[in-house]
Amino acid sequence: MSSKGCERVADRRRPLAGPNDNPLRPNFGRIDFEKLPNTRDLGGLPAVDGRHVRKGLLLRSGLLCWASDADLARLRDVYDLRLVVDFRGEDELAETPDPMRALPQARFVHADVLHEVFAGISQSAEARRRLANLEDNDEDPAAYMEEFYPHHLTSEAGIAAYGLFIRSILENTQGAALWHCHVGRDRCGMGTMVLEHILGVPGPEMEDDYLATNLYTDEAPSLRTDANIRFIRAAVAGLEREFGGLDGYVHDALGVTDADIAELRGRYLE
Repeated sequence: MSSKGCERVADRRRPLAGPNDNPLRPNFGRIDFEKLPNTRDLGGLPAVDGRHVRKGLLLRSGLLCWASDADLARLRDVYDLRLVVDFRGEDELAETPDPMRALPQARFVHADVLHEVFAGISQSAEARRRLANLEDNDEDPAAYMEEFYPHHLTSEAGIAAYGLFIRSILENTQGAALWHCHVGRDRCGMGTMVLEHILGVPGPEMEDDYLATNLYTDEAPSLRTDANIRFIRAAVAGLEREFGGLDGYVHDALGVTDADIAELRGRYLE
């Protein structure tokens, strides 16, 4: 890729939050919690038929265990949090469990997006060689994640996890739902994209919401792992190859029906 192309990618990785934001969703929906830097409300996103996502009901986040007592009280008492979906693996849950005791009214759902995904990839010699070659590519640090991103969605574990996520949202008929991974970028980002697509959020808005994690994470910037326009577009391209696009993925892989979509749009759009 030319240096000019790299500059365009770099610019696109970090959208600017400020006075030109969507006025219904300033700062990409970021909630001013004390210790949750990347917890954001989907409320205000434009959706199908000129409607918008309702505020205070759908929250994307990074690690919930970082929350202060005041943050947890706010989630419990102000947002009436009733569902927590954790996309992390068993080892991550054991090391940093969600503080569910402070959220007694909330149901906890574990949806492990990457369960044995790396083992599955390693069974393909071609895929193993390709990823190994990309992992140490200093000329294009983002190449590895660009290659890997579709596996979040298309692997057996990813399909099971995101199907469970959408079913859990459907079953949560009162209060807010929150979902997260570690940073709130990759596993959380792809789940958010699927839900936003179901709600009819336009592609550019979904991309900007994904990229906005770079504004709020407290991780050091990294060309290898920062949210990148190439990653989300690689994921969508993977769905186009395997399922004909996001619609096919939602219906055929996740088993979401037209009635389910109507239910979600009726509940979460205004």
